[in-house]
Amino acid sequence: MRSVKSQGVMGVVQKLVGLAIGLLFAMPDSLMRKIFGDPPAAVAALRPDAWAMGRLIGLAEDKRSEWNPEEAREETEFLAGAVSRPVTGVITQDWLLEAGDHSLPARLFTPGANPLAGPMLVHFHGGGWVQGSINSHHGACAWLAREAGVRVLSVDYRLAPEHPFPAQADDALAAWRSVMSDPARFGADPEKVGVIGDSAGAQMCAVLCLDLKAAGEPQPACQVLIYPVTDCTGSFPSRESFARGFYLTRARMDWFEDCFVPEGEAENPRVSPLFADDLSGLAPALVSVSLADPLRDEGVAFAGRLIEAGVPVTLDTMPMLHAWFNLTSSRSSRQGHRILAGRITDLLG
Repeated sequence: MRSVKSQGVMGVVQKLVGLAIGLLFAMPDSLMRKIFGDPPAAVAALRPDAWAMGRLIGLAEDKRSEWNPEEAREETEFLAGAVSRPVTGVITQDWLLEAGDHSLPARLFTPGANPLAGPMLVHFHGGGWVQGSINSHHGACAWLAREAGVRVLSVDYRLAPEHPFPAQADDALAAWRSVMSDPARFGADPEKVGVIGDSAGAQMCAVLCLDLKAAGEPQPACQVLIYPVTDCTGSFPSRESFARGFYLTRARMDWFEDCFVPEGEAENPRVSPLFADDLSGLAPALVSVSLADPLRDEGVAFAGRLIEAGVPVTLDTMPMLHAWFNLTSSRSSRQGHRILAGRITDLLG
């Protein structure tokens, strides 16, 4: 555990990094293009600030082949604090949700002008099932709550490799049941409670919907899947096309899956929801993929499977990289949140 002095130094460094990133994102698009060049022709529509951030992180990330869970978590929390933009007009409150023999920390984000009973999204954070927390996604959830005008309940869950599959899916199901046992305590309309997740968190949302169907329980009002992991066999072309140079690397994704997926379970639908035999009857879905992301193709494929099963689906391709949901200090991320907010309003009313 770091000393108070060490934590103070890290806080100062984080603010300095955040300032530098803020100055980068404040540059005109034309200047960013001059400094970082244009993205490859195949992803020419990529936003300049997304490409700039990807190139900066790629200078270090592209060369890495080994990670340590604790160090990865510290890096995630540090970077999240540096790339988030402060949000006003949102009230936060911390909760504990019962999950059998343990409790799950949760944080409720309520827009200040929201009525007493309204829509709510239960959020599961990304981070490859290994890293991330309600703190790393605080800025993103606050921004979403304000832009969409809905409550967001962000839920922590047990992380791999200390808690491998199926701990994450089990925690998501337990959290959902806890919320729906008394949604009024969060000021939520029980008919308008949906789920949202990014990356591994989106995989958890998709699996949750499958688990609820298998248990014969009602579906969420919607499932919002932001660059979801749906196929842990890693077989889609985008895993290779964007293996390096686009923020999330294939090597990093392989490490996440090594930590999370037990041997021989990659095609288990609770690991890879794309392998579920029947997707009919699941919650209406918004699937948002990123243009240059190793996970792009499997997200598109999952949207296609949902459509084939008769599930109402909206599929968006954002001109950004993986993790844009968290980068709220960038113009493209904030624009992405505004688009997301509009889609959520359409889903929840």
